[in-house]
Amino acid sequence: MRRALLAAVAIAFAFPAAADVDGDYTTVVKADYIFGCMASNGQTRQSLEHCACSIDTIATILPYKEYEEAETILRMNQVAGQSSEVFRSTGQFRDIVADLRRAQAEAEIKCFP
Repeated sequence: MRRALLAAVAIAFAFPAAADVDGDYTTVVKADYIFGCMASNGQTRQSLEHCACSIDTIATILPYKEYEEAETILRMNQVAGQSSEVFRSTGQFRDIVADLRRAQAEAEIKCFP
């Protein structure tokens, strides 16, 4: 079961669906982040500007492939049961998520005065 789960993750990493040809963040990826950010920070024009700044800042720090890997790991962490334990207990996966968290922290400092 663990091997099947790791294989599924490897496939997800190998075929980035939302990146453009150059590997840049697409409008859909940015919009998805902004919608989630605004849900957490209020549905105002000001939060739209802060959230747009945030994803733009993250994009300058973290290549899209690394962002996608971290988001996949975070989604898998939300799955209940032993099948997702590998995502919570593997050091490499924790490091990938930590890089995203650092980029988000920098974006928060820059974009949310």
